[in-house]
Amino acid sequence: MSLPEIVSRERWHAARAELLLKEEALTRARNALGAERRRLPMVEVDAEYVFEGGDGKAALRDLFDGRAQLIVHHFMFAPEWESGCPNCSAFLDQIGHLAHLRARGTSFAAVSRAPFTRILPFKARMGWTLPWYSSYHSDFNRDFEATLVVDDEPVERPGISCFLREHDRVFHTYSAYDRGLDGLGSTTSLLDLTALGRGPEGSDRVRYHDEYED
Repeated sequence: MSLPEIVSRERWHAARAELLLKEEALTRARNALGAERRRLPMVEVDAEYVFEGGDGKAALRDLFDGRAQLIVHHFMFAPEWESGCPNCSAFLDQIGHLAHLRARGTSFAAVSRAPFTRILPFKARMGWTLPWYSSYHSDFNRDFEATLVVDDEPVERPGISCFLREHDRVFHTYSAYDRGLDGLGSTTSLLDLTALGRGPEGSDRVRYHDEYED
């Protein structure tokens, strides 16, 4: 792997200024794309999915934990696997304190096809405290394309799906898979995938995670 060219401070500043113009253009394009993403139509989720988590059986609306939005990480963990996917594990390691999402009306949870009895010891090994549910007894993974059927065999793939709740009605607003997860992990990058985005003006003020009113 070759190293960057060694130049004077003046040449570095000139090159940096040229690159900055491209970075600013990318930021404007990303903001425009985010606005278009928030204008995507949504689909009502009619199926009654059954999940299993730390508190027993749960429906999809229960994963919201009373909040308006839900971000689901489709964590690759097939029922026959002994451990979860290393790449998905690295992704979850990047997720910060959930208080920053929850203060903006958004819950986050991981969902896998593996039985909860397999998820629980692996979750303990990784030291994670975030919500993680098993979809073993439902078609959730297949319906949201986190599990594909190739040559009659189920194939897992990583993904993110976003949902919006209005009273007892749940809507699917967005999904991304594989390379679509590149660059995600921060609170703002996850909120930018949701229908409500980062919230009203001023609501994105960051506080210490123990100072939020949920």
